[in-house]
Amino acid sequence: MNSAELSQLGKPVAYADQYDPSLLYPIARASKRHEIGVTGAVPFFGADLWTSFELSWLNPRGKPQVAIAHFTVPCETANIIESKSLKLYLGSYSNTVFQSVEQVRDRLRADLSEAAWRGAPGSATIGVKILTPDLFDREPVHELDGLSLDRLDIECTDYTPAPDLLSATVGEPPVQEVLTSNLLKSNCLVTGQPDWGSIQISYTGPQIEQGGLLRYLVSFRNHNEFHEQCVERVFMDLWRRCKPSKLAVYARYTRRGGLDINPLRTSHPMALPANVRTARQ
Repeated sequence: MNSAELSQLGKPVAYADQYDPSLLYPIARASKRHEIGVTGAVPFFGADLWTSFELSWLNPRGKPQVAIAHFTVPCETANIIESKSLKLYLGSYSNTVFQSVEQVRDRLRADLSEAAWRGAPGSATIGVKILTPDLFDREPVHELDGLSLDRLDIECTDYTPAPDLLSATVGEPPVQEVLTSNLLKSNCLVTGQPDWGSIQISYTGPQIEQGGLLRYLVSFRNHNEFHEQCVERVFMDLWRRCKPSKLAVYARYTRRGGLDINPLRTSHPMALPANVRTARQ
């Protein structure tokens, strides 16, 4: 199976401008999940919500078309799709003629679904939604709802993941809270380039100590891991350390290369949030 180190990340590449699905580079989710103690069936639900802001192709008369695309990748897929490979793949549409928006959508859905499930016995369809320019003005900007942890005046000394900072009150009635922070930062697993994000934590259960939670989120600052893997690590640390009865962790990372990635992991089935960008995205 493909490894992150052998991807095109951090390497000079020629940019294809003719449709080429072989550019997609899937990486198995399993190895990183093993690191956080997840084996077999995953103990969460969710999806990775992607947005592409740089999708373009040619119509039958050779006129360029532009669009924004939303992709929904279920967390049950065998693989993530490495983001630079997705950028290169989408770039390969730029001088390729397609008969219609529907043909572009169907091609994206087929190729991304194949890559996300490559090497696995099961399969499912990746969600693809294409927004043409007449719909651009309907795309909202909205910050994550919840009580901001960033209001807390705390001292931070840990910059690699420190789950021992997490704690929750026991022996008191459970609470239901939605907490947010704009201070999430991690680094690309391969290149070390910074990944900036905002995070929303929704839970029911023993009240999580907020200062420790913010310090814990800050502790990802020098950590090298892909977006999806960071969110799963946060989910599992909170699930094990704080023992909520219900938990959802949702992060929105700023775009790079015309793409943003927004993973959601939840302990229970729930409707996916609308793929609405924040101001920094």
